[in-house]
Amino acid sequence: MSPIETIMRTAPVIPVLVIEDVAHAVPVAEALVAGGLRVLEVTLRTPCAIDAIRAMRAVPGAIVGAGTVLNPADLDRSLAAGAEFIVSPGLTPALGQAAVASGVPFLPGTANAADIMLGLDLGLTQFKFFPAETSGGIPALKALTGPFPMAQFCPTGGISLATAPNWLALEAVLCVGGSWIVNKGEPDVAAIEAAARAAAALGKP
Repeated sequence: MSPIETIMRTAPVIPVLVIEDVAHAVPVAEALVAGGLRVLEVTLRTPCAIDAIRAMRAVPGAIVGAGTVLNPADLDRSLAAGAEFIVSPGLTPALGQAAVASGVPFLPGTANAADIMLGLDLGLTQFKFFPAETSGGIPALKALTGPFPMAQFCPTGGISLATAPNWLALEAVLCVGGSWIVNKGEPDVAAIEAAARAAAALGKP
């Protein structure tokens, strides 16, 4: 099992996090881990994202990665902050080659056959399917698994607690990405932990 596959199988949902205040990073991470979601994707969408990754790395049990990694420079910044895995919304040759060369567990975004073929050329078999719902949803992913039976996916984008089980029922889906677990603003740690528990309980059929 590859390192990224091991990470994907750790929990059925990977929270997709937009941390707007670095002071929120540790409380959010602690609540998620307490609720059973150890794999945390911190998106590089805010000025404090890199500092948030550093802070969350100190939380026992947390496996902290960087999301919305767009290019080799983002990759380098994320690795310097201690990111344990890398997620991108798409896949370019430059980013793919840099990520593979670094040895970091890498989950590139794919939405069509060409994306997956580029990933396979780089030796990758685990992918993020993004944006999942607006890229055709479950019928589209089912169609893609036909010619690519070796590929495994983490669908992300538009998925909710209610719809996640439908995605997880697909053999090629190891986990889903979810932004519903943590709301923006001041973190309500009790609510986050409760949402994490509900997500962690989904499991794989």
